[in-house]
Amino acid sequence: MPGKMLMKKPDFFKRSELAASLWAFRQEFLVVGLLSFLTNLLMLAPTLYMLQLFDRVLTSQNELTLLAVSLITLFLFGVLALSEWLRSRVLVRAGMRFDQQLSTRVFNGSFQAYLGASGSTPSRAFADLILVRQFLTGSGVFALFDAPWAPIYIAVIFFLHPWLGVLSLVFVVVQAALAWFGHRRTVAPSEEATKAGSETTSDLQSKLRNTEVLESMGMIGNLQKRWNRQYADWMGKSALAQGITHRITAWSKFIRYSQQSLALGAGALLVIDGQLTPGAMIAANVLMARALAPIDQLVSTWRGFVACRAAFERLEKLLDEFPEQDPAVTRVGPTGEISLQGVVASVAGRAAPILKNISFSVPAGTVVAVLGPSGSGKSTLARVMLGIWPEFSGAVLLDGLPVQGWNRLDLGPHLGYLPQDVELFEGSIAENIARLGEVDARKVIAAARSAGMHEMILRFAKGYDTPIGEAGSLLSGGQRQRIGLARAIYGDPWLVVLDEPNANLDDAGEAALLRTLRELKAKGKTVFLVTHRPGAVAVADRVMVLREGELVADGPRDAVLATLRRPPSAAPARASAQPACA
Repeated sequence: MPGKMLMKKPDFFKRSELAASLWAFRQEFLVVGLLSFLTNLLMLAPTLYMLQLFDRVLTSQNELTLLAVSLITLFLFGVLALSEWLRSRVLVRAGMRFDQQLSTRVFNGSFQAYLGASGSTPSRAFADLILVRQFLTGSGVFALFDAPWAPIYIAVIFFLHPWLGVLSLVFVVVQAALAWFGHRRTVAPSEEATKAGSETTSDLQSKLRNTEVLESMGMIGNLQKRWNRQYADWMGKSALAQGITHRITAWSKFIRYSQQSLALGAGALLVIDGQLTPGAMIAANVLMARALAPIDQLVSTWRGFVACRAAFERLEKLLDEFPEQDPAVTRVGPTGEISLQGVVASVAGRAAPILKNISFSVPAGTVVAVLGPSGSGKSTLARVMLGIWPEFSGAVLLDGLPVQGWNRLDLGPHLGYLPQDVELFEGSIAENIARLGEVDARKVIAAARSAGMHEMILRFAKGYDTPIGEAGSLLSGGQRQRIGLARAIYGDPWLVVLDEPNANLDDAGEAALLRTLRELKAKGKTVFLVTHRPGAVAVADRVMVLREGELVADGPRDAVLATLRRPPSAAPARASAQPACA
């Protein structure tokens, strides 16, 4: 056979990144398997001790034999305790490494998923990761490792007496059937209850973020009625799932208690008939209980297994849908040249696209004003250009390269973005301007000066170290917007996208914004300005007009504005107002 045969990983472990991460811990699981082998082997020690005690010590009445057998058994118990401690320790450490290995990936993936969901329920990926880790280090995994020993215990019971072996097989089949039945009946109700609970909690938290609106307009009562309906639905589904689980647990206990008593009764009948010794009767009862213990444990932890499986599938889907970007892919920072080719942007639940076949090319150093009525797609266009809109077709090229191909950590410092709804983060003013990174005082002050905030910040008691509260709650709307503007231009990014930057500004704030735009223009930065106010448009080199998701006008500022001022009947076609865009 030419060449050298290489061992390949099973296909199961190649199906996803999460499964491959588990496969990386195969050595740890092998060690746990070996320790489980030793543990279950030593579990025979009590059985052997009872056989020796009833059939040899009580018959011979030799105290020295009793002492020797007892000391040997105590030593074996010590080894048993040590092996159980070691396998628990190995699993706990493996679980911590598993968590550390995936926590960054889960953070990045859940962040991208939340960004792509356009404000939907935040991902519960970290809760899923903790659930998987806890199950991998809990009693459910031990039951899986101990289950293969059940046939060995049953074989020993057959060796003691065939009828006792048959009885143990009957109980194993009954327990296995109960476990299968429990799986069939509990999966769907448990998943529905978990989903209802997550939706109820998330919906309430999202509404409580607007407590001032709720309180001022007397909406608390209406909110409580909505929440009561959701909560009642959640409780009903939880009660249904718990009721099924409790019934299955009760049947499991009934079978376990019946097994213990029937095994002793069957053994006693065989002892009376002279086919079994009293020691073998007790030993068979212990072995039967030990053989059924893993199955009984699986039944009791079945709900945890179902939750873990669902969490594993959610994590698997998350990591597959949002793969890790190659850290080796690094590029020289962009110059700000951007072009769109046949871009169509859509959103789930809406039949018509938000943007329809948008194409343009903007050279570096151009200031572009984007105009249009509300709902025309201006904010969506801003997000598409930055590569943060999840559903679009066509091409968005930054310096001739697809924006999705850039490493976001490398690209981020070269981009500036001020969204329409400014979100600040708990921390100081300086930390927010510095984008939560290491504070460079020179760059922070430069950005604040450019945004016209420096003197205002110095009037605060702690200056740049002033805490702004959660989401900037201690600042006015205009102050939040100007700090957001300073954050957008921090570090001199080459492409700056400002979405309604003057929405909350007074005259002084708008004058500072115009100075900022002129400074960016003088530095050769590419700026996209979404606005309705004519003052900001005066700084632009080029104007684009969106209407119902279509680019209806695009060209030099004065030509496009002149076109917009003409009566509709006298307005020329869009092409006449457009410059040549390649």
